[in-house]
Parts: sequence; structure tokens; C-alpha cells
Amino acid sequence: MSFVRPEAMQNLARWREVLIGGAVLALGLWWVLGTGGLLHWIGYAVAAAGLALMVAGFQRARFRGARGGAGVVQVDEGQIAYFGPLTGGAVARSEMTALMLDRSGHPAHWVLRQPGQADLQIPVNAEGAEALFDAFAALPGLRTEYMLSQMSASGDQAVVIWQKRTAMLH
Repeated sequence: MSFVRPEAMQNLARWREVLIGGAVLALGLWWVLGTGGLLHWIGYAVAAAGLALMVAGFQRARFRGARGGAGVVQVDEGQIAYFGPLTGGAVARSEMTALMLDRSGHPAHWVLRQPGQADLQIPVNAEGAEALFDAFAALPGLRTEYMLSQMSASGDQAVVIWQKRTAMLH
């Protein structure tokens, strides 16, 4: 028997890194302000680590959205796979040429483009879609804040989030 509502548990789980980072920051500040010697100086590093964890956790929490969408996402060693009720497929992150967010459907879909394959469309609320944050963050030159702002923007058009830069030959 749980005394916490399921909605509250989902919100706590969504913001877990921010909460843990806040606890680490508080510990570091306690050591900085309340102790002396070596522990005082270690407190600065612990507080900085807590602050960094909070910033990263805030970005992850903004990426995590609603759950319960169609299909399952699996990210394994640079391979992004989606197993949906009607479609599915896999894309190698290293071979991707573009990442788009298509807000025309309900829910919105990530569109992953790889040459020689049909675009892989993944609902933003598919089970396991939170693993896409790390996969997308590893794309060279991806602007995380831009991606997060586009996720919360209104509109119903597709937006290019990232595109692979090709070497120009002279």
C-alpha cells in the first residue's frame, strides 16, 4: 500500500536528477559553510558537482514528457530501434543525416533520417523514449537547448533539430 499518489510518483521520477543534484549541492554547501580543513575544500567540488547534476537533470526532465504512447524505443550501442504497432525499424546513430521533430501528428514524432532507409518515426511518448536524450546529445553539434525549446513550442510543422555537416571539397 502506497501513501503517495501515482501522479506524484511520476513527477518525482521525472525530476529525480534535479532532486538528487539538490541534495548533493546542499551537502557540499553544508561542508563549505559548516566545516573547516580538507572537508571545507572538498565541499566546493561536491557543491559544483551537485549544481552540474541539477542542470543536466533539468534538461532531462524537460525532455521527458508524457508516457504510454505506442511502441517501444531501444537504444543499444549507438543503434536506435523503434518497435511500434504499425511501423518500426532501426537507425545507426553514426549514420544519421538528420533529426527532425514533426509536430503535425498527435503525439509529435521524432523523425530520424539515414541514407538508403525510410525515415524512422518515433512518437515522443513511446515507452523508453527518455533514452533518446542521451542518443541525441551524442550527435556532433546538436544544440540541446534548441531541441528542448522546440519540444515545448507550438505549431504543427516539422522542424529540423540537427543535420549532419558534410565536408565540402574544393
